Amino acid sequence: MTPDAPIPDAPIPDAGAAHALIDEHLFGPVRGESYVQHVEYDSELRRWYVRFGCDARDASTIYFDLRQRTLRYEVYFMPDPPRNHLPLYRWLLRHNHDLYGARFSIGSDGDIYLTGRVALEHLSVEELDRVIGVLYEAVELWFQSAITLGFRSPDQAS
Repeated sequence: MTPDAPIPDAPIPDAGAAHALIDEHLFGPVRGESYVQHVEYDSELRRWYVRFGCDARDASTIYFDLRQRTLRYEVYFMPDPPRNHLPLYRWLLRHNHDLYGARFSIGSDGDIYLTGRVALEHLSVEELDRVIGVLYEAVELWFQSAITLGFRSPDQAS
């Protein structure tokens, strides 16, 4: 495949083909986007990092982990708030219905993440772009509101 040739959008038969597609797309067109600050790959973990900037916060990083049959993705969304857990969790769960292919999750550390995965047979350039877009949009739309809700002092109105 020449460097300027389009990446095929055919189903990905195995992890090797998925690796090539992800690597070419993230280090090619994605890295060239104005909102992308950095793309990196860790060969020991088979993990890509895509750091992007947005208006809601300085930056977020998408972690893409290639597994045998899936591509798992995750964004650290916010720290475990000191209070207001129930209202925050209810709010996040309601917004899970607005996400396509991702969801808010509570990590073992209590922090909030956006997570999801794609079966390799469904992986394509369009799917990678959709995942990046959904995660970017969720951070942009909901980060400030979630921080406000989770870190609101007890004397502030509901």
